[in-house]
Amino acid sequence: MDAFYASVEQRDDPQLRGKPVIVAWKGNRSVVCAASYEARAFGVRSAMPAVHAERLCPAAIFVAPDFTRYRAVSKSVREIFQRHTDLIEPLSLDEAYLDVTQNKTGLPTATLVARTIREQIRQELNLTASAGVAPNKFLAKLASDWRKPDGLFVIQPEEVDAFLLPLPVGRLPGVGKVTGEKLAKLGIQTVGDLRRRDRAALGTFGRYGLRLHELARGIDELEVVPDRPAQSISVEDTFETDVVLAETEPMIRRLAEKLWLASRQESRIARTVVLKLKTSEFKILTRSRTLSSPPSSCEELVEIALVLRERVNLGAERRYRLIGVGFSNFREPEDAARQPGLFSSED
Repeated sequence: MDAFYASVEQRDDPQLRGKPVIVAWKGNRSVVCAASYEARAFGVRSAMPAVHAERLCPAAIFVAPDFTRYRAVSKSVREIFQRHTDLIEPLSLDEAYLDVTQNKTGLPTATLVARTIREQIRQELNLTASAGVAPNKFLAKLASDWRKPDGLFVIQPEEVDAFLLPLPVGRLPGVGKVTGEKLAKLGIQTVGDLRRRDRAALGTFGRYGLRLHELARGIDELEVVPDRPAQSISVEDTFETDVVLAETEPMIRRLAEKLWLASRQESRIARTVVLKLKTSEFKILTRSRTLSSPPSSCEELVEIALVLRERVNLGAERRYRLIGVGFSNFREPEDAARQPGLFSSED
């Protein structure tokens, strides 16, 4: 979906149409949830501090996010998808992979399926979506960003090399700043450069070296997995003013209570408790503990989180702007019963 939250706001309030809209709470601690394309023209981007976005675009209209409404619209989009295929893998409220190798409507090509879905979204929901059509997930994701907003880009199998090889390696999933710098030191700037290296030359990247080797050849064997179970559940809070670690216990207790309530809807058993902190300099650190048995009460969860806090050694005067508590490494109950040894380590 194109600038999803902002587009929903513009659709529902005609006075916002054609204007720079930023979906965010105003304030020093807020970040941008979404920006309309009119706001993006000024350099505003998602996850940017709201105060910075306001400096870039002083005329922007700030709208508080309404996630209940966005979830309802996302559900309507999902219902359109389901007319065409049941193989739908949501990535977020506004993005999903669809496998249309076999489609319910009998349309002869994936391109025609994408055109039909986009038109149904436009006609029924008065919103626009961009789509990428390709032989696999990796290429489809790249293609979906190619003609945003309101675009459709198709990569036919015989066109993969022509599309892929000129791209900078930074366009590959998993190649961030650090990996990009390592590749640059090896003289690898483009996917074509990467293609010319054999697997042995990428050994310094460990298992990810194999993934790079395959991506440079347009290979991605990952299937579309409908309703993939969540790998973690977490809650976090950004403070109005930065606090020292010693002052965080009330926040940890409040977050642990929210996490405990959220986890009661989960049938699987969490192996690991995670504490997340973000310093005033925006450095993120985590502390985790893998348990011999899951917490039996909210109070036990609080105590574990507080013990994890004691393992943070950045100095008593260091201040923090965000804290979070989470569960991860879920197991089905029967798996946990069969493999008790999995619940014995601490990291």
